[in-house]
Amino acid sequence: MHISLLVATLLTIAAGGSKNIVDAAAAHGLRRHPTDVVRGVNLGGLFVLEPWITPSLFSEWEHAPQSAVVDEWSYCAVLGKPECQRRLHAHWASWVQESDIGTLASMNINTLRIPIGYWALAPNMAEPYVQGQIPYLRRILDWAAEYNLRVILDLHGVPGSQNGFDNSGRRGEINWTKTPTDMRQSLDSLAVLARLANDHRSVAAIQAVNEPANWGVPKGVITQYYLQAYQLVKSIAPRITLVFHDAFLPESEWSELLPANMTGSYLDTHIYHVFSEDLLRLSDASHLLKACSDGEMLKRFNARSPAICGEFSLATTDCARWLNGFQRGARWDGTYLTGKPVVPGGICAGQEDLSTWNTEKRLFMRNFAMAQFQAYEKANGWVFWNFKTENADAWNYIKLAQAGIIPNPPVGSSFGVCPAF
Repeated sequence: MHISLLVATLLTIAAGGSKNIVDAAAAHGLRRHPTDVVRGVNLGGLFVLEPWITPSLFSEWEHAPQSAVVDEWSYCAVLGKPECQRRLHAHWASWVQESDIGTLASMNINTLRIPIGYWALAPNMAEPYVQGQIPYLRRILDWAAEYNLRVILDLHGVPGSQNGFDNSGRRGEINWTKTPTDMRQSLDSLAVLARLANDHRSVAAIQAVNEPANWGVPKGVITQYYLQAYQLVKSIAPRITLVFHDAFLPESEWSELLPANMTGSYLDTHIYHVFSEDLLRLSDASHLLKACSDGEMLKRFNARSPAICGEFSLATTDCARWLNGFQRGARWDGTYLTGKPVVPGGICAGQEDLSTWNTEKRLFMRNFAMAQFQAYEKANGWVFWNFKTENADAWNYIKLAQAGIIPNPPVGSSFGVCPAF
């Protein structure tokens, strides 16, 4: 999770989320209007399992000394395909409901980013993954059209893993592009998404790959893949916008990596405050200042290519259970890596439980949300991670908005939390 290249030209603001059946793409195509801005949420934890989002799916292994189950690959490998298929079909059928989409539309969200793995699109049947996701995806795309929401289809996991994170489908080594078929299989997956986009006008954009790690995949390989992805998707679905993650590289490096004349493409960057000790040590006031300063960074990205922040949250600790990986603890309280709390006396109890937050904490969280909205709308907007979670409240958009911590509508530029840019 970090900064990603994204889609901005996508959207009209879904005012009030009225349930009109509208051909959103036909209404505005991929034109940019001065008032257009991405205000979205991710539908994470659906087609790519992450233990911290849905810990109930992994709880039977939590007391194993060293569990063989840490991600979707191993989940299916241990259960076997028939049982994995049974459990995941039940999950796909229940995790995202039409009521969730209607609720988000009523909160003035206008965009959904839907992560999905290659194994749902161009699978290798010798692998443990199971299939059957597409009918459930089509159902969500129909709901998105019904509520006038735009969709970014995000290829979140590719063969071999592009980053070694569990959110790629397979935790561990970064092996993407190390076999001759990896690139082909990834591009085949994008072709499936492009054909889906032609069938569903709610789809406005396709993300070529989520968070490729520049420390594990050479920059030149990432660039080559982006160029091929652009050409392939545009050849199948010319109206579709391509979204490219920044590969955790600074804006200055993208002047060499991506041609500026790739019209209909966006840069996506992911901004979190919880995955390094330096960020975890920030005071509340410093978190707000950093959020505001990130607006300047996004403006620099945006000056080169339309940019958006495709993932962020309200978390300022890494206390969400298993956020750092299944059976791993948190830096905040010293149960992960160092054995020493990153802040003296740091404890995780209550950090992710909104019901325990006092007035001061709630006010900070509201200001933190507004600062990020304001900053990211200095470019082309934002997509919050995640629409909901089982028990990590600082990552749960619906719950935060229902509690009044995230305002409705979430119009960042009017809040004035950050000083004028």
